[in-house]
Amino acid sequence: MNMPSDLDISRSSPRRPLEEIAAQLGLAPHLLEPYGRDVAKVSLDALEEAGTENRAKYVLVSAITPTPLGEGKTTTTVGLGQALRHLGKTSAVTVRQPSMGPTFGIKGGAAGGGYSQVVPMEALNLHLTGDMHAVTAANNMLAAMVDNHLHKGNRLGLDPRRITWRRVTDVNDRDLRNIVTGLGGNDDGSPHQTGFDITAASEVMAILALSTSLHDMRARLGRIVVGYTYDGEPVTSEQIGAAGAMTVIMREAIKPNLMQTVENTPVLVHAGPFGNIAHGNSSIVADRVASKCADYVVTEAGFGADMGAERFFNIKCRNSGLSPDAAVLVATVRALKAHSGRFRVVAGKDLPEEMLAENPDDVLAGAANLRKQIDNLRLHGVSPVVAVNAFPSDHASEHQAIRDIAEQAGARVAISTHFSDGGKGAVELAEAVAEAAEEPSRFELLYPDSADLRSKIETVATQVYGAESVSYEPAAEKALKSYTENGFGSLPVCVAKTHLSLSSNPSLLGAPTGWTLPVRDVRASVGAGFVYPICGDIRTMPGLSSRPAAERIDIDDRGEVVGLS
Repeated sequence: MNMPSDLDISRSSPRRPLEEIAAQLGLAPHLLEPYGRDVAKVSLDALEEAGTENRAKYVLVSAITPTPLGEGKTTTTVGLGQALRHLGKTSAVTVRQPSMGPTFGIKGGAAGGGYSQVVPMEALNLHLTGDMHAVTAANNMLAAMVDNHLHKGNRLGLDPRRITWRRVTDVNDRDLRNIVTGLGGNDDGSPHQTGFDITAASEVMAILALSTSLHDMRARLGRIVVGYTYDGEPVTSEQIGAAGAMTVIMREAIKPNLMQTVENTPVLVHAGPFGNIAHGNSSIVADRVASKCADYVVTEAGFGADMGAERFFNIKCRNSGLSPDAAVLVATVRALKAHSGRFRVVAGKDLPEEMLAENPDDVLAGAANLRKQIDNLRLHGVSPVVAVNAFPSDHASEHQAIRDIAEQAGARVAISTHFSDGGKGAVELAEAVAEAAEEPSRFELLYPDSADLRSKIETVATQVYGAESVSYEPAAEKALKSYTENGFGSLPVCVAKTHLSLSSNPSLLGAPTGWTLPVRDVRASVGAGFVYPICGDIRTMPGLSSRPAAERIDIDDRGEVVGLS
């Protein structure tokens, strides 16, 4: 089956005026702040004008442990949002804003795909309304003021060796991971080692996603810990004097961005926190607006259910007060075959020929991961619906194998062809989700705030990941003690580990057991409101591949973008 490119589909899709898209949600025109013809900011006044009732059924889209290629969560999220309208329901999709680093790297954009995507894809993947740049500017404003504080006398006694705040940029650039600043003469600053992260990894981005209002964001920005004194006391952005200016830079960014799908379903695109060291979910503000306005809100969490969904439940829902009514678990034939351990999937390369051959036994051999991720959703009291994201290279017998696995685990399941067929291809999925969402809610958090940090880490490791135990290196032990003494012990945890395995080892596929989660360090995003243990080698600044997407992205004779999809 030959399909047009995602970019061609985006450009050929008839778009409706944003006032009409907003009207589907009951949002009046005065609440929109247009950014050109295809994007508008939604005023925070919508939170009050839409009333106090959260009337929507709240649906999370997650996935089994993905291959390096991704399994189509965004596409499924969009397709499901479109399909619910085919059932006569009003729906809103809420998703993260893509980072330009991956867009120009190997992963590509994140607008969905085929006939289930957010349009226009150029706007979504390139700048949008400048929220990414606001995060970059606010982050780097704080870095500059920290360095200036050192240069101008260091009245707070900040230890230059214990500065934790780094600069960011929205580019994949491995050469900036570790740098030395302040070289030159006395007027050029104080030399010290630091580095850059990608903008999506900034704590400012996590704060944007977890803030519930402008004033809440202001308070959170003030609580950012930038480093420690010689006596081990935390130093905050508020003490440095930067929080007010950072809020001013971010005051437009906290407003969600309204767009639409190829079928004119409303989409709120807002925030894009990193999926490894942050919670990897779109904003609370967007979800709160949508939940007051639609019958269904469909949102997405990064990576597999062990990561994005667990953080959605225990960090995002803990902060938002919203409770999910159902959760979709995206599964693909290729991911189940990969979890069999019989094939190797490499980003940027074609799938092995033998992997494309019809063989339901290979699918069944990877069943353990699907079963475990179903259990991870149930662990939080949420009804799971397995969505088989169908690819043209799949075979009906392989889809049936996934259906058998899911049904034997007691989950609802639907085959979905939303990529090629749009909303009508996800109607079976929408019906299953609507049915699951009507079940009485039993949602519960995995641990209470009052549990100590070590208990929280071990609960996630053993119950969600399937680890037998947790080990702590001396740096991690020291950090946990310090955070508890400084009053951070009530924060939830956000375990930073590989997304390619339930374990911390990306080569361990399926649902490994009998292993130990090694915590090598623990860091705190106090402003965002979580502590993140680091397990394994986690990069906060990606590098470019040997053939990055940037090489094929260009402008044609008409001034149109080419090579983006």
